[in-house]
Amino acid sequence: MNWLDLVSYFFGGAFLANAVPHLVSGLRGEPFQSPFARPRGEGLSSSTVNVLWGFFNLIVGYVLVCRVGEFALLETRDVTALGLGALLLSLFCARHFGRFHGGNTP
Repeated sequence: MNWLDLVSYFFGGAFLANAVPHLVSGLRGEPFQSPFARPRGEGLSSSTVNVLWGFFNLIVGYVLVCRVGEFALLETRDVTALGLGALLLSLFCARHFGRFHGGNTP
């Protein structure tokens, strides 16, 4: 097992997790924060921009997980790397965007 494969799976998990809120918001026709908004990461982008950004994240996640090495769902190291990437990015996003949507209430 090449450790660079695990790094790829970690970032693949992060990209796949990031695809979810953008695609869901876009498909619902709702604006959501994106790197293309002003101010960056705080302002709202259109639902169309979010669908495109979410789809881009989905493609990058797919490439990092399915086209690098040989990802195996039965291999604990592979799944752990992907899961940690998804979990850490999800926690970051929950804290960052929670301040805009009321998710950081005590």
